[in-house]
Amino acid sequence: MPRLTAETPFIHPDCEVTESTLGGWVEIGKGSRVHRSTIGDYSYCDRYADIANATVGKFSNISSFTRIGPTDHPMEQPALHHFVYRAYDYWDDAERDEAFFAARHARRVTMIISFNETTIGHDTWIGHGAIIRPELTIGHGAVIAAGAVVTHDVPDYTIVTGVPAKPLRRRFSPAIAERLLALAWWDWSHEALRAALSDFQQCSVEAFLERHGG
Repeated sequence: MPRLTAETPFIHPDCEVTESTLGGWVEIGKGSRVHRSTIGDYSYCDRYADIANATVGKFSNISSFTRIGPTDHPMEQPALHHFVYRAYDYWDDAERDEAFFAARHARRVTMIISFNETTIGHDTWIGHGAIIRPELTIGHGAVIAAGAVVTHDVPDYTIVTGVPAKPLRRRFSPAIAERLLALAWWDWSHEALRAALSDFQQCSVEAFLERHGG
C-alpha cells in the first residue's frame, strides 16, 4: 500500500500542527511546525519547516528549514520585545494584546492566486532555508531558490533567488506557461494523475501539453 493517502496526512515525529487544515496525500517532515495554515493536496514539507499563517497550494514542494509567513515585532513602538504584546506571560495583572495578535494572524501568505479566483497554490518549489515574508503571493509553478528571502510577489513560473529575492529567469516561455495554467493538471483526479504518470515522467513540457490538450 502507498505510504500517502487521501484520508490521513503522513506526519513525521516531533511535529507541531495547530489550527491547520491538511489536504489529501500531504506529508509533514520531522520536527516541522504548521500553525494557522492550509496545506493543499499532495503538498509536502521536509524536515524542520516552519509554516505559519499561510495558504499553501497543491503539489507544493517545501524543502527543509524553510520559513513561510514568519511573525514580526512592533517596530514603531518603543520596544521590539514580545513583553509588549505578551505581557500576561510576565505579570499576573497584565493582559494579552488581542489587537496585535489579530493583525498578525490576518497577514497570511497565499501560495497562489489563480487565473479564475483566489485558491490554494499549485506546483511550487520552495528551496532549502528560504524565507517568505507575510502578505505575499507566490505564483503557480514558481521556484524560490535555496536561502532566498522573498519580500515581493513572485509571478507564475518564475525562478527567484537572492537576498532580497529577485527574478533569475522564467521556467517556461509565457506561451507555455499560459497553456499549463489553462490545462490546470493539478485539479485532475488521483486516478487521472496515475493514468498520465508515464507522461509526467518522460515527456517534455511541449509534448505533455500536446498529448493532454493544453
